[in-house]
Amino acid sequence: MTTPLKVTRIGHACQLIEIGDHRVLTDPWFTQTATYYQGEPIAATVQTLGRIAALVISHEHYDHCDLDALLAGAFDLDVPLIGPGTVTALAQAKGFRNVRTVEAWESTAVGDLTVTATPGLHGVHEVTFVIQGGDRTVFFGGDSLRVPELDTLPERFGRIDLAILPTNGLCVRPMNMKQVVMDAEEAARLTAVLRPTLAVAHHYAFHSGRLGDQMITKGDQDPRHYADAVARLAPDVDVRLVLPGVPVVVPA
Repeated sequence: MTTPLKVTRIGHACQLIEIGDHRVLTDPWFTQTATYYQGEPIAATVQTLGRIAALVISHEHYDHCDLDALLAGAFDLDVPLIGPGTVTALAQAKGFRNVRTVEAWESTAVGDLTVTATPGLHGVHEVTFVIQGGDRTVFFGGDSLRVPELDTLPERFGRIDLAILPTNGLCVRPMNMKQVVMDAEEAARLTAVLRPTLAVAHHYAFHSGRLGDQMITKGDQDPRHYADAVARLAPDVDVRLVLPGVPVVVPA
């Protein structure tokens, strides 16, 4: 019998991935600041998340690693928190008690789930993740650029059921428009290599406010550009563009 697999986007790159009875939360972000806007409703609060088996965090940027919001919401500090050393050092300093450092190609087990860090590239040190449980495999792309090592995932892990990819091609204006996140076309090319049963776009609604968008960041906020590119490059892959809070069941 195929293990049930479901994903619900809380907002931005914060996803609730349910593999069988295990519920994994990715890259938490529950608050906003003057230059970090969700750009969409947040589908849950920390208090309404329910039981979480593991927390995986790709890097330490605030919009992916909102540890203070977890603390304020009385998140269970004994839940395994999995991420690169830059994240786990912060988490340990804030009192998280089950902190597990994984760098690229290193794994840790949570019950019968296996979480493997895979390569990533961003403005700061970042990993992406492959999360496996039962007969299901999920790739979580954080907000990484596309790196060549990700093309090896099907060879290393077999069939990928669900790929969650950033699509906004975020550029930093004060850094001469340096690109730090894969764009829709790059995400679609990676999707064509991974050939997941289902692909979900994320990390596109975020913006820096009216002034910040003019002076700090530039990004593509329309995920349809990704869906169109996948339709051209990998027409057999099902792409879902979903509102926060809408659960998506991944077919067997």
